[in-house]
Amino acid sequence: MKNLLLFAAGLFLSLSASSQILKPVKWGYVAKKTSATEATLFIKATIEDGWHIYSQNMADGGPVRTTFTFPVSKAYKLVGKTVEPKPITKFEKSFEMNVSYFEKSAIFQQKIKFTGANPTVKGSLEFMVCDDQQCLPPETVEFSIPVTK
Repeated sequence: MKNLLLFAAGLFLSLSASSQILKPVKWGYVAKKTSATEATLFIKATIEDGWHIYSQNMADGGPVRTTFTFPVSKAYKLVGKTVEPKPITKFEKSFEMNVSYFEKSAIFQQKIKFTGANPTVKGSLEFMVCDDQQCLPPETVEFSIPVTK
């Protein structure tokens, strides 16, 4: 009986150790000052091989699109919308529609204008990542990007 309990405990621990949480997308952030009163934020998704994230510009009824949220701040204001690179667009059977997505990496850009001293841009992004067999639940990531004048 003791050996059976030890075997069961060992099996449980080995299964727990081998099952890892999938995190196929890593996010990086940097701000580059473009003038005395403006900067561009660069928000980069690095995507593992075989996976993809979706464009901000997609029709309803499909996968969760990538979205950026920037709360109102006294230190800066947004200039225009968040710009993305040209996505790959193709028909995906699982969604029964054309979808636009990014593989390997994507750099999103947001321009800001300073309205205060030493702004730090805080916000969040939501995205969904899929491969050819599965989609992971949508994920929200918070970020904070210091902008040095």
